[in-house]
Amino acid sequence: MFSTAHASLGALLVLLVLPSSSKAAEPAKSAVVAPKAEAPADTASSLVGIWAGEPVFGPEVQGELTVFRDGDTWRARIGGYEAPGRLEKNQLTVTMPGGQGAFRGVVGADGKLIRGHWVQPRVIIGGVQYATPVELRALQKGVWRGNVTPWADRFTLYLVVYTRPDGTIAAYLKDPEKGFGRQFAFNVSMQGNAVKLTDPRGPTTLEGTFDSRFGRLTVPILFLGPLHFTRKEREQAVGLYPRTPAPGAYAYRPPVAEQDGWATASLADVGMDLAPIAALMQRILDTEPGPTPGALIQGVLIARRGKLVVEEYFHGFDKERLHDLRSASKTLAPILVGTAMEQGAKLAPETPVYSLFPAYKSAAPADPRKAKLTLEHLMTMTSGLDCDDNNDESPGNENTLQEQEGDWYTYTLDLPMGRAPGEPQAVYCSAGINLVGGAVRNATGTWLPEHFARTVAEPLQFRRYAMNLMPDGEAYLGGGLYARPRDALKLGQLYLAGGVWNGRRVVSKRWVERSISRHSVMSPDRTYGYAWWRHELRVGERVYAEYEAGGNGGQYVMVIPELELTVMFTGGNYGQFNLWKTFREELLPRYILAAVRR
Repeated sequence: MFSTAHASLGALLVLLVLPSSSKAAEPAKSAVVAPKAEAPADTASSLVGIWAGEPVFGPEVQGELTVFRDGDTWRARIGGYEAPGRLEKNQLTVTMPGGQGAFRGVVGADGKLIRGHWVQPRVIIGGVQYATPVELRALQKGVWRGNVTPWADRFTLYLVVYTRPDGTIAAYLKDPEKGFGRQFAFNVSMQGNAVKLTDPRGPTTLEGTFDSRFGRLTVPILFLGPLHFTRKEREQAVGLYPRTPAPGAYAYRPPVAEQDGWATASLADVGMDLAPIAALMQRILDTEPGPTPGALIQGVLIARRGKLVVEEYFHGFDKERLHDLRSASKTLAPILVGTAMEQGAKLAPETPVYSLFPAYKSAAPADPRKAKLTLEHLMTMTSGLDCDDNNDESPGNENTLQEQEGDWYTYTLDLPMGRAPGEPQAVYCSAGINLVGGAVRNATGTWLPEHFARTVAEPLQFRRYAMNLMPDGEAYLGGGLYARPRDALKLGQLYLAGGVWNGRRVVSKRWVERSISRHSVMSPDRTYGYAWWRHELRVGERVYAEYEAGGNGGQYVMVIPELELTVMFTGGNYGQFNLWKTFREELLPRYILAAVRR
């Protein structure tokens, strides 16, 4: 659900969006053709145009959270709900009635702050829970208040109806967030107010209705149920196009400095040429939506010499909108190992994995090879467990893991061995990286969102994020963290600076060096460190070493040490590796590396 191999709309949606082996008829990629004025209202041509469905599923409870203390009694109030709290040592827990959410926080020693996370109910779009940071400040003795901003369970889906050159009416689905509609192309027919969208490849047929009085098209969309679509003009279709309204020629503006730790500068200040960067941005701006796949870039950020010099967003995204990092956030698992070690946890790459789970009891006779499995093997995808995200038959496949209602750590520890641990040929395994999180939790005795907040998010000056949780309420580290791109780029800058952010040591320099070293081989031209991919990039006669965190759809945090450069792409090409790999293979060297002059 969260790996580079799959989308993240839940197990049902994952199955629905896998690319078909049969190739669809390919209509011309063109702008929407307006219907003729004389088209009857009950013919399909009257539907030609842009239609948008924008359901909001919640969460219901959000906004101002107030916590009260009267002696040993704690209570919390939010969104019309009130519930008792429980304090154990300095840990405060509040659970709202009806499963409407929960707060978990740490009361500061001086009583002025309560820092923690809001855990929202399981969402419709994705099917998981998220933990988002909350800071409550003391208003007076015994009263604290802060704001809860959970992950927004909403979805925007465009249905674009157009006329083919042969006069037939067709449609395609697009969404700027999840890549849900990428494989759906339809023939459109209409009789009376009944509308039928038929996938020529089969077997999908969607049947809906058109209410001409209110200009509303209603179509049941799989698990989303009946979705109400309304017409949008080009200037209203935020997310369908790179920018709304159409911006014309690209104009460069240096990023604005904020209270988030980034120093900013212009391209010229750090020795970079504007022309290649402007050409890349214009290429993105000139991209038109259509029924055939194309590169869908939602953000580009560039920092050089520790200063943010480019920050551009597209397709409805902006600097404050959280982006799904997918498997790019796998890199957090080894980072959390490094921060735990920095703070004295009894943990090391050589630590045997099963020794870190003392409560685990095997359901079957133990394979002796499991005794040799170390934390480093998990971080380098060389665990030897029968776990392959690219093989649907593998019992450790991420989709299979996420179908489990029980403890995902136990499920992973129970997996059979497919090979000996430590073989240099890596096998991509999200379950193994996630198990690293269990090792950190057990070694530190700390809930992973709390450990992440204290050792990574706070020192790196993260603002907002949403951490996805497993069914048992622990954080899932196999991918899927939502974060501001400005904050995600800090992970690359942190490692480029040897583990230091703005003068503050977060992880040791030795840990950084070990993490980005070659430990295993994914393919002849791709090696792997501790959840960092390693490549070589050619620009003319020069070859640059590069390491990156990478995720499905085009989520990249890239580091080119020789050029003191960190780059981030965010994208929406989910399940289309041949498209999003071009962000690194073509766009990075052709436009960004070529812009570096000194």
